[in-house]
Amino acid sequence: MASKLWEKNTEVNKEIEKFTVGRDRELDLHLAKYDVLGSMAHITMLENIGLLAAEELPVLLDELKHIYADIEAGRFAIEEGVEDVHSQVELMLTRKLGDMGKKIHSGRSRNDQVLLDLKLFTRARIKDIAEEVKVLFEELQAQSERYKNILMPGYTHLQVAMPSSFGLWFGAYAESLVDDLLFLQAAFKMTNRNPLGSAAGYGSSFPLNRTMTTELLGFDSMNYNVVYAQMGRGKMERNVAFALAGIAGTISKLAFDACMFNSQNFGFVKLPDNCTTGSSIMPHKKNPDVFELTRAKCNKLQALPQQIILIMNNLPCGYFRDLQIIKEVFLPAFAELEDCLRMTAYIINKIQVNDHILDDPKYDNMFSVEEVNRLAASGMPFRDAYKKVGLDIEAGRFVPCKEVHHTHEGSIGHLCNDKVRELMDRVWAGFDFLKMTEAERKLLGR
Repeated sequence: MASKLWEKNTEVNKEIEKFTVGRDRELDLHLAKYDVLGSMAHITMLENIGLLAAEELPVLLDELKHIYADIEAGRFAIEEGVEDVHSQVELMLTRKLGDMGKKIHSGRSRNDQVLLDLKLFTRARIKDIAEEVKVLFEELQAQSERYKNILMPGYTHLQVAMPSSFGLWFGAYAESLVDDLLFLQAAFKMTNRNPLGSAAGYGSSFPLNRTMTTELLGFDSMNYNVVYAQMGRGKMERNVAFALAGIAGTISKLAFDACMFNSQNFGFVKLPDNCTTGSSIMPHKKNPDVFELTRAKCNKLQALPQQIILIMNNLPCGYFRDLQIIKEVFLPAFAELEDCLRMTAYIINKIQVNDHILDDPKYDNMFSVEEVNRLAASGMPFRDAYKKVGLDIEAGRFVPCKEVHHTHEGSIGHLCNDKVRELMDRVWAGFDFLKMTEAERKLLGR
């Protein structure tokens, strides 16, 4: 059985080991390739400052590239008795290269190692989420343009209120995603700072070149103060979790709308048959289970920031093992949100719209404001027009004009989808994912 990186002469109690390791062997597989990338940058810097011989660096880098390839191919595992991914990588190097493999840990701690791994993992997964958001945005904008002339009821208090349109409905969620992506960009920028070199949170007596590792890994800058770098554990996850929760909130609301509008009582949209499920006893049922599950998953994701806060918010500065538990709720969140985004984009692309909603006379009264405005525009005081139309409705005399003429920015007749796209393009350009991907590609020699 492999020994621990920190183990000396005392063997830890097996039950204590099981309790303290927890799910790290399972969860650290998410971090494995980022641990290797971090080690590659670190040893390149160690050679630069004279803590590795020039002939040792290429040997270590080659072996780390082999480990990276094994991870990508699904051949990497954290062995029984090995605490975490950091220990596994160092163990594999030492088995292959002997004492040379033991040199890679100079000038760092598992504290800044896991900080680095989490940041590299998180920025990569933010990129994945941002790309899925962009796909859904495109689908929503396309449907907004396609159905911009199809009217539907707008609601307040779930009461029929005023004319809306499918152009407005689809377009509203597209614009919501722009703001969500702006929030995600802020989280990305806070994430994309290098903690490596902070060691256990108090720096190192080795003359580390932190600027070099920052550039090698494609970070925007470093976390300069080593104590603050360590304080970032938990804070980074919390900030990103709030951004993920923002996206989840938009998707959850869209899913609720879609479920409601798909029901027979509304009949505004029809979900694709191959995206619905049946009943075991009711042969007519076509249930919107995908959107119901999406709503539930996204509501759960909106609790993620609070879960993280409750783990880390009463800790003083410095490292504490409490922070390990954040991995359990944080690491899987990206895949769950990514699935929800992908499913939503697929269904929005296939959704069918009812273009005869307003044939039903129960929606006639939603044109009352249009009539009030028409009377006011012709010279009648607004309050008098309001009272007249209200009395006509109560007396059953109101006859709606179903032609709507809205021309101001963002209205039924002037959606401003082009302006929303410009906003999205500016937000997207602000991420600058290319810098990080190019840096990682160069490290791997690709």
